[in-house]
Amino acid sequence: DYTLIKLALQEPFPAELSGILDKFPQYKNKQVYLPAATLRPETMYGQTNCWLLPDGEYGIYNMNGDDIFICSDRSVQNMSFQEMTPVRGEPEKLGTIMGERLMGCAVKAPLSKYPIVHILPLLTIKMDKGTAVVTSVPSDAPDDYAALMDLKNKPKLREKYNIKDEHVLPFDVVEIIETPGLGRTPAKDLCIQMKVASQNE
Repeated sequence: DYTLIKLALQEPFPAELSGILDKFPQYKNKQVYLPAATLRPETMYGQTNCWLLPDGEYGIYNMNGDDIFICSDRSVQNMSFQEMTPVRGEPEKLGTIMGERLMGCAVKAPLSKYPIVHILPLLTIKMDKGTAVVTSVPSDAPDDYAALMDLKNKPKLREKYNIKDEHVLPFDVVEIIETPGLGRTPAKDLCIQMKVASQNE
């Protein structure tokens, strides 16, 4: 089963998002989250960033309690049958925003060594899988490690998505779990061993 990790979006919000939220003053005190779906919640201590699909269209939804979610439409439809929305089966959509508009934004990553991390581009995200919001744990996920190294090593790639150096360069792999026979950074070690130089490989 998936576990949702609620990454709280930090202000200032992008102008496009603020413009949408301003149309719903009744929700002005709610917190905006990007809910990342994971099968391995025990690795959340090693989060270094959040991934979104730059050309993905994300829905902005009113949820139960004090939450507003930014995630895929399909995932919220499923959540609406799990008592996570005010009306069962009828999620309230406030608007949409493209992933590229959120690039570089800061989010609070619960239990991570880095209290604040940033939203970065990952081109392999599928909008019909999970929530289309992915938390990055490069110590244990080869895809995360390869994509993070791409952004660290390629200034032009950062520039393309308006990612600042400080959104990427200070965030190193965090050792979190000892895997028998694989060590504490199996994804990093595997990528180096296999000479994986890019997320496109």
